[in-house]
Amino acid sequence: MPTLWVTHDEADRFTVCVRDHRLAVDQPITEGGSDSGLSPVEMFVASVAACVGHYARRYLHRHQLPEDPLAVTARWVMADNPARIGSMQLDLTIPDGVPADRRRALLAVANHCTLHNTLNVGPDISIDLAELEAAS
Repeated sequence: MPTLWVTHDEADRFTVCVRDHRLAVDQPITEGGSDSGLSPVEMFVASVAACVGHYARRYLHRHQLPEDPLAVTARWVMADNPARIGSMQLDLTIPDGVPADRRRALLAVANHCTLHNTLNVGPDISIDLAELEAAS
């Protein structure tokens, strides 16, 4: 099972460690953080957008279609009770050279990226307290 670690640095700042990568996570100044990294919500939305972009790029590459410029713009609205992302809108910008007869298939592939699938068929999530090692 793949593993990553999130460690507390100070105040609202955390560091995500995965393989040889380190990502700063913080809250915006308006939310009491120091804005030293993406917020968890921004990281989540960015992950979905990046997944959509990845699947789209793979489709374009597989069909020998132009890959640049390729971009995903993501917008979201928060909801309450419980606090969560209520909706996301992702807009996929594709190269002009992608023929009209390939666009529907490209959109279908993008709509089935791993993270979109995960949101549509939610994962089982468990949260437990890790056992602290006894001091020797």
